[in-house]
Amino acid sequence: MIHIKVSVIIPTYNAGEELKGILEKVPSTYEVVIIDSSSKDNTVSIAKSFGCKVKVIAQSEFNHGTTRNLASQIASGDILVYLTQDAIPVNEKSLNCLIEPLIQNDDIVMAYGRQLPHVGAKIMGSFARLHNYPDQSMVKSLEDKDRLGIKTAFCSNSFSAYRRDVFEKVGMFPSDVILSEDTFVCAKMLLLGYKVAYVSEAMVYHSHDYSIIEEFKRYFDIGVFYGRENWILKEFSEAESEGIKFVLEQFKYLLKNKAPHRTIELVLRNGMKYIGYKLGMFEPKLPVSLKKRLSMHKGYWIND
Repeated sequence: MIHIKVSVIIPTYNAGEELKGILEKVPSTYEVVIIDSSSKDNTVSIAKSFGCKVKVIAQSEFNHGTTRNLASQIASGDILVYLTQDAIPVNEKSLNCLIEPLIQNDDIVMAYGRQLPHVGAKIMGSFARLHNYPDQSMVKSLEDKDRLGIKTAFCSNSFSAYRRDVFEKVGMFPSDVILSEDTFVCAKMLLLGYKVAYVSEAMVYHSHDYSIIEEFKRYFDIGVFYGRENWILKEFSEAESEGIKFVLEQFKYLLKNKAPHRTIELVLRNGMKYIGYKLGMFEPKLPVSLKKRLSMHKGYWIND
């Protein structure tokens, strides 16, 4: 491990004191690169106080893929670890656990960790994390696509690590996707015969309590992504099948937690997600003005 340099990359905007909680748990031997979208609070000063490399960009220049690529060019690590500003490592071992599969196995070129609900997270947000990030680690390859379907390429840049040489080999993150740049790269790596590790021992607190409208908008954007990158669906199967499994498990979770009265909300919430997803797939036929209203990432449509 002493011969391998690790860089941690965190895009920020008004991260404030929350950033301290992350930086305090980053091993001292790791380089940290903060790429900040012109925060109006003390984010930059906090980053500099921890000795981070800091690059400030205009808020209008932020793009999920391009911004992270820019940070990777500033970073000098052989392994690139990506975090979001609201993903708080559970302990000081989390990042070391995350990168271990990349160090121990030449064919594993990406890893992502377990995301736990924040303390006080609501029931729907908690379930999403517990469902998507179980307590059992796994290694995925292209051979798993018949068994796992679209989940084969599932991963998250909220807490992930990439081997730089293969990351650059697949062209890094795309600059023209609305979200899911992590899934894009993961799928590319799998198609080249590499493997991806899910490391349940590497943990962060990270969850969202989306409203029903926010769920609709997020799934509209997911539909836009898969509609435009339909090669992923062709290779790994349709996303709807995974959605059905999610709803069934969510219903069981409500019963287990003595919340059957939330069933109507479950139906409405998932119905809106499905409608949003389908509208996103249909977006080439929609006017840009409407797409801006339906989307969570409105800035994406400015130059579309």
